[in-house]
Amino acid sequence: MATEDEGELSARYQNTLVMNTQSVLDAVSHLKIIHVAGTKGKGSTCVFAESILRCYGLRTGLFTSPHLIDVRERFRLNGLEISQEKFVDYFWCCFHKLKEKTSNEIPMPTYFCFLALLAFKIFVTEQVDVVILEVGLGGRFDATNVIQKPVVCGISSLGYDHMEILGYTLAEIAAEKAGIFKSGVPAFTVPQPDEAMHVLNEKASKLEVNLQVVEPLDSSQRLGLQGEHQYLNAGLAVALCSTFLKEIGIEEKNGLNQTTGLPEKFVSGLSNAYLIGRAMVVPDSEFPEEIVYYLDGAHSPESMDACAIWFSKQIKQNQERNQKRSEQILLFNCMSVRDPSLLIPRLRSKCIDHGVDFKKAVFVPNVSVYNKVGYSSNDDRRVDSMTWQFGLQRLWDSLAQGKAKSNLESDTKGKEDEVKSFVFSSLPLAVDWLRDNARQSKQVRFQVLVTGSLHLVGDLLRLIRK
Repeated sequence: MATEDEGELSARYQNTLVMNTQSVLDAVSHLKIIHVAGTKGKGSTCVFAESILRCYGLRTGLFTSPHLIDVRERFRLNGLEISQEKFVDYFWCCFHKLKEKTSNEIPMPTYFCFLALLAFKIFVTEQVDVVILEVGLGGRFDATNVIQKPVVCGISSLGYDHMEILGYTLAEIAAEKAGIFKSGVPAFTVPQPDEAMHVLNEKASKLEVNLQVVEPLDSSQRLGLQGEHQYLNAGLAVALCSTFLKEIGIEEKNGLNQTTGLPEKFVSGLSNAYLIGRAMVVPDSEFPEEIVYYLDGAHSPESMDACAIWFSKQIKQNQERNQKRSEQILLFNCMSVRDPSLLIPRLRSKCIDHGVDFKKAVFVPNVSVYNKVGYSSNDDRRVDSMTWQFGLQRLWDSLAQGKAKSNLESDTKGKEDEVKSFVFSSLPLAVDWLRDNARQSKQVRFQVLVTGSLHLVGDLLRLIRK
């Protein structure tokens, strides 16, 4: 059910890309590529895979999305963001070549299409040994799907996201994700709901793709990315890297036998993986002892579960180590294409199930004021209206009132558990409010969960690191 979108490559734009950049695409055909799609965890899987393969001495190229602070985050060479000097050179080289060939029939590619083309240009010119390529949105019509013969493909956990584009059933969504399968190219996925798994198997069978299901890694393995859900992503990354290394003739002599443990280079790669904006713990720059931010860009119902479990675990561990009284605060917003009634209740109930309850909730606009080149301005256009934030507040208050009513019925003192909510017209105002609270309550540690949008997480990181 895919339609044209910034993250999608319609037939018209696919033709544009091919006609304008055939020489680059010819060179791309010689790249050794790992292609990964999915609803949740595809970025983490790519980061794990890149880190593992770099430990084997391979020169790596990693393309992921979205970025949080700088567009250069999307392009990593050997684990590092591309330098500003190189990025500017490659950017204008691609832009001018495309501009020369545009016409009414062949327009400039869309934003994401341009970035995908830019990634190919960078990786071809830099002569990387392996490209780890994350799908932008969907799979079948995604800009990254112009590649014809990847070494191996992966599909991370599937769920309900971008339904207005990909479809409203797991079967429809799975069909779009399976669009990255290529005839005869091995593929891996993680355990999926039956409805989705059936479609993946069907698509794989038609293309004679050997699709295998991998299990999560053992939780004793140390990972660079936090959260129990990361063991599933790490398991997928291990399978992708194992297949890739065998395909290019590099094989660890003790193999990947789970009884003997992972090879040392796999262990090192998994433990050193890093991805900004996912399960990050960052102290406030002005009040590092009083305010700690827990950042996670979760924005789907399933990722809210994982975020809540991670946050709750962090809070419990901190309480065991720290004698200072703590107070949990939610700082939230989501894009208007999301359904907050599927996100906020799930986050709150999962936290409560794990013994953590928010004392305050804060809602702010999701519009970034960051003006660097490449930061998308299409995320949410509610600049002049707080209607969306007040709607989120009403949803939260209705959940809190339900709890208060339950407390009164059980003769619990309702006022002690009163949950306050606030709406601020900007993120800086919300941060100022948090810092005012810290000044007035030096004996309290404010633990602030920032979630609902990767862009909100990026905005906060920029703000507190100034």
